[in-house]
Amino acid sequence: MEKSQIGLCLEENVPLAPLTTLKIGGAARFFVRAETENQVTEAFQFAEENEFELFVLGGGSNILIADEGFDGLVLQIALKGISVRENLVTAQAGEDWDEFVAFCVGKNLAGIECLSGIPGYVGGTPVQNVGAYGQEVSETIASVRVFDRKTKDLLELSNADCKFSYRTSIFNTTAQDRFIVLAVTFDLPAGGEPKIVYKDLREFFGDRQPNLAETREAVRRIRGEKAMLVRQGGLDANSAGSFFKNPVVSNEKFAEIVEIAKNSGIKNVPGFGVDDKSLKISAAWLIEQSGFHKGYRKGNAGLSTKHTLALTNRGNASASEILDLMVEIQLKVKENFRVELKPEPVFVGFKN
Repeated sequence: MEKSQIGLCLEENVPLAPLTTLKIGGAARFFVRAETENQVTEAFQFAEENEFELFVLGGGSNILIADEGFDGLVLQIALKGISVRENLVTAQAGEDWDEFVAFCVGKNLAGIECLSGIPGYVGGTPVQNVGAYGQEVSETIASVRVFDRKTKDLLELSNADCKFSYRTSIFNTTAQDRFIVLAVTFDLPAGGEPKIVYKDLREFFGDRQPNLAETREAVRRIRGEKAMLVRQGGLDANSAGSFFKNPVVSNEKFAEIVEIAKNSGIKNVPGFGVDDKSLKISAAWLIEQSGFHKGYRKGNAGLSTKHTLALTNRGNASASEILDLMVEIQLKVKENFRVELKPEPVFVGFKN
């Protein structure tokens, strides 16, 4: 480890695989762990002055790093701290997400209880508009504190500024690679009721209305049964969570898929209404109906033994093996249902 000219702890050739949930990928040419906002801005300045490509790393839960690693500067966001002002809760970007959910549930603050058990850091949640079990972070995010790489300013972006939609925001679309998330403020009603709209949760509780803590534990239990729980251990532990987005299609496209399924002897196609013009289809269902079973394996890469939506490292898998399995699934689903599955993880270090 050495100090840069501006005092950053700059490391070289740091293995990145241990910093990801897939446990895959090569090394970073340069690496900085930032624990303050000043260190974030200094690291950006260092990369800019030396013309290094910059990648911002959080909890490593939604990324696939190339076997060759990253030939630039990896900046890991490690800002810590949580503050509460009435119903507004601000968490620094480096806070563990599931621990933050537990903190809020413990204070009887509603709005993110269904997002329990998800790996990663707080800073990654607005980027993908993280959602699960009928809830999305966009429902409760009040503002996002960011560093603007373009203007070099520290800004507070409102919920509206972030332009949230299904699994997207400005952070991964129109303003991709412009902002570095430093903190997120959530508006969480004290004493609010948990959101029990997702089928699995409704079946779990039946007619009973649970409290926030019971809802959190139910979500964690359900996620555990699907091998989608943070720090779960076991055969399916090394994954990036849901590898594919659930496709959102028009009503006309959904009718076409229903007809294709009918001709193949499949009676029911699960569709979930998004609005008057579109529906969301389960990517896991499409994968399974295309012939991929739980535990399917291709070399050292495979599908989870409990949920076909998770691609897993079954032991010393390479990034190339994960990509090969991804492409095989995509091609088969497209061939069978004329639907293109889009991956959720961010791909890092791959050559175009």
